[in-house]
Amino acid sequence: MSESPPPTELIRAITRRQAVAMVVGSMIGAGVFIVAADVVRQAHYPGLALAAWGVAVVVLVTGGQTYAELGGMFPRAGGIYVYLREAFSPLVGFLFGWTLFTVIWTGGTAAAATGFSRFAGVLFPALGPELWVGFSVTLPSGPIEMGIGPQRLVAVASIALITWINVRGVHQAVMLQAAFTLIKVGAVLALIGLGLTIGRNPAAMAANFGAGFWPATIDAGVITTFAAALVGPLFAMDGWYALCFAASELVDGRRDLPYAMTVGTLAGGALYLLINLAYFMVLPAAAIAGAPEDRVASAVMEAMLGPIGGKVMAAAIMFSSFGLNVGLLLGGARVFYAMARDGVFFQAMGRLHPRYHTPATALTLQGAWISVLCLSGTYGQLIDYTMAASLLCYFLVPIALFVLRVRRPRADRPVRAFGYPIVPLIYTAASGWVCLQLIIQRPQYTWPGLVILALGLPVYFGLSRRKSVAAG
Repeated sequence: MSESPPPTELIRAITRRQAVAMVVGSMIGAGVFIVAADVVRQAHYPGLALAAWGVAVVVLVTGGQTYAELGGMFPRAGGIYVYLREAFSPLVGFLFGWTLFTVIWTGGTAAAATGFSRFAGVLFPALGPELWVGFSVTLPSGPIEMGIGPQRLVAVASIALITWINVRGVHQAVMLQAAFTLIKVGAVLALIGLGLTIGRNPAAMAANFGAGFWPATIDAGVITTFAAALVGPLFAMDGWYALCFAASELVDGRRDLPYAMTVGTLAGGALYLLINLAYFMVLPAAAIAGAPEDRVASAVMEAMLGPIGGKVMAAAIMFSSFGLNVGLLLGGARVFYAMARDGVFFQAMGRLHPRYHTPATALTLQGAWISVLCLSGTYGQLIDYTMAASLLCYFLVPIALFVLRVRRPRADRPVRAFGYPIVPLIYTAASGWVCLQLIIQRPQYTWPGLVILALGLPVYFGLSRRKSVAAG
């Protein structure tokens, strides 16, 4: 009996509702419960902190409109990689995918896994942050403690489990993420409802919304502070475009992807704004900034319901982080699969599992690298190293939209970006401004990611040369 040929196509299994759940689920991870502490520390004023979340939501929604048009045009595996390749060149697309693999996507996923393990330590105190075996690596940004310990092993184990789930089929992975999305959205809504009603603290409200709510004057220092405060919100919401990477597995990608990007970003952005407002209704800004290990949501729940509230929220955050990573690992592997199929990434990543029709090799290698990053640093360090490279790449996406409007005016566009050209301009201007501020103000944190991006150049030309030799 002859063997069946290896599968060459991904399976269309993601419905419209699952697509919306994937957008929302890929936005809401541990960050929504943790990042508020650093935002308050950076902003210094409750008003500036809330404004940072508001601006980030505007950036998010305008980005959703940009991706809606591009996703409708190119409902293929790879998402942003495809958009940049089609608008600019294969090199630009590759550099995005390379940085996604080495820094952006894998670093963000490792940060979410680190958040998962941190809150596991709340429920199970034996899972402490100490290292059994470790060593320190000193960078200009400070020391990084490489090593193995209880919390880091939990983070690695979560990545291994999620990778296995994704290998076994896109339908199972999407269904699981949808279930986790329901749980974490329910937790967010419960916290919002309690914080805005019976949990309100008059003393905290007086402190937060009184004379110290807003700076007396807006000067260069305040603008600089505000730019730094924007990093946390943008990172916390990062991942909402994961659906674009898996567009070829949508039942009706040309219509469902734009719909999901619009509805999902609006819903997710509203939840972020409301939960941060609830934080300020319950705790004074100083308590938010000083929450133990930045566990703001747990501190809020403890203030309202006592110790049991902190335990319940820790469990909810674990569900949130785990569900987030189900979508992130699913999406990222599709980019590396698409690149390999184009011949600009490692060939093995272009293979599909013979039974499950999933990019099993890409998923496995992605999971292995994320696991290394889980052993290399803290949640905050991973955020710092990924954000600048991430913003630099995303700065190019709306520019790609403008380029394609000029170069391909008659291309089929099931959906056109609302408010063009103003809305895409807002997205690119905001991304570019924050990226520039990070490079100027925090070079010790941003340069590693940018160096890794540049290292993609020799990799690209090496792979291209090998491809030419094989073809010739």
